[in-house]
Amino acid sequence: MSASLILYEHPLSPYAQKVKIALREKDIPFTLELPAALGTGEVSGDFATASPRGEVPALIDGDVRLFDSKVILDYIEDKWPTPALMPSDPVIRAKVRTLQEVLDTQYEAINWGLGEITYFKRGAGTCADTLRARAAEQTRKLQAWLTRQLGDGTWFNGADFGFGDLAVVPYVHASMGFDIGPAPDTPLGAWYASVLERPAVARTSAEATASISGMFQVSEIVEQGLFKREYRDHRLEWMMRSGGVDVVTDGLAKDNIRFSTEIE
Repeated sequence: MSASLILYEHPLSPYAQKVKIALREKDIPFTLELPAALGTGEVSGDFATASPRGEVPALIDGDVRLFDSKVILDYIEDKWPTPALMPSDPVIRAKVRTLQEVLDTQYEAINWGLGEITYFKRGAGTCADTLRARAAEQTRKLQAWLTRQLGDGTWFNGADFGFGDLAVVPYVHASMGFDIGPAPDTPLGAWYASVLERPAVARTSAEATASISGMFQVSEIVEQGLFKREYRDHRLEWMMRSGGVDVVTDGLAKDNIRFSTEIE
């Protein structure tokens, strides 16, 4: 069966990673596309039609154009219900949606902020040290919260792997890369080791790791204002409250940060 789906993504996007894991778990063929000029705020072509905010992931399925990972995941589950990735129990379903909300906002913002410091050279000296310390503190708290959500279970999704787990794994994987991941002998560390044994997760996580080397090459064009990072909602909040006010004001002065694209 040839791939009829097109998924616009970047390997480091946790939102795109979730969609890739779901498609691979369901063995649905798809083609990956990296949007042209991603990160500049300028979007065009099919990607602009599918994602008017200029954000990944975006999915094209024939005449269907979708953006936002939660919307895409719901569509995938509705159209290809087997194997089921969303649990049937309403209580666990609510838990999964809560995981998605917390991870996609608070946890994503921390990892994104660490990327700003590490890859894009935001901040310097004391500012960067403060942001890293705050990120480590916040990550530990979130990982403790995740451990409580996991409880004595094997999966966040209940009896089987599913949306609850793919909602968590991109963020924990990123933390591992920043050396603030869970220890192997903890429940969360044991879960992480188990989830990486799934081929769909292992492949997607490996793609994310492999893409990191290229991120170190773009700090200069960011400095020149040719590549503008998106400081939307939770990301801006994280930077402002964690000690990065100067990062934001400097980025505005240099015109190398941007906000969400206005939908027209």
